[in-house]
Amino acid sequence: MTDGERTGISRRTVLQASGASAAVPVLGAKRATADGTDAAGLSPVPLGDCPDATIEPSMTHCEGTTVDGCADDHSATTELQSAVRETLAETYPTVGALLDAGFKPYFDTLDVTEENGYAHWLSPEFIGDETVLDPERPESVLVDTQSWRAIGVMFIATRDGEAVEPMAVYDDSEGRCSPWHAHTGLPGRFAWWYYRHVYEGTDDIEFSLPCRTPCMLHVWAVDHPEGVYAHDAPPASARDQESAADAGFETDADPGADELGWEVLPDAVTPDRLPDEIPLLN
Repeated sequence: MTDGERTGISRRTVLQASGASAAVPVLGAKRATADGTDAAGLSPVPLGDCPDATIEPSMTHCEGTTVDGCADDHSATTELQSAVRETLAETYPTVGALLDAGFKPYFDTLDVTEENGYAHWLSPEFIGDETVLDPERPESVLVDTQSWRAIGVMFIATRDGEAVEPMAVYDDSEGRCSPWHAHTGLPGRFAWWYYRHVYEGTDDIEFSLPCRTPCMLHVWAVDHPEGVYAHDAPPASARDQESAADAGFETDADPGADELGWEVLPDAVTPDRLPDEIPLLN
């Protein structure tokens, strides 16, 4: 996830939220409607209703998850990573290709880290289809915001847009590998809500902050020192690649020289309401 300052939501805001009582709604209803939701349709959920939820970033393992059997040199892993690399190189070589394919810019709302420098781009089509763990239909593509190149994918265990129990990458005599995780911290929960609110058209219905995200799994196309399925972003040294020669869409910004963010994208794909315009606290 990218620096919170790039979304306009500061570390101070999250720390302010972390100092609030667990009974206080994390996302407030400053402009409450008659049914108690705010103008965005968001119904505040006290943390007490989500026993595993935290205000700081946190994650949990999904049902049946295990990484003990995961190996980068297992044939299933090498096959999956190779297929991901092929998809990124041939289908999504530029940010413009992602835009043309319907991927939505999602500059990782409410993130408070400062060194990750990458962003998730989400596909409503692939999130809403029947496939899970399909390298040709990744629910999310991970893009380095300096080079503007895809560095991996994130699979999201959903069918028809709803969370499902994910399958293992492999389960054989060499071990079981199922490195799925879900986010229970405020940044991840709010980010998933923001995606659904903005890109799945939930503006006109009551939609509460979820207690957790669907299960997710990273597959890095670059050589990550912590492994193919590592959760955290690869260090800059693992992303030593040439910047994209072309943005793939009309912009005055240059890959490598300018950072990829909301401000360089076409107006048509920039949400009407950015994350910092949604109140966090009452």
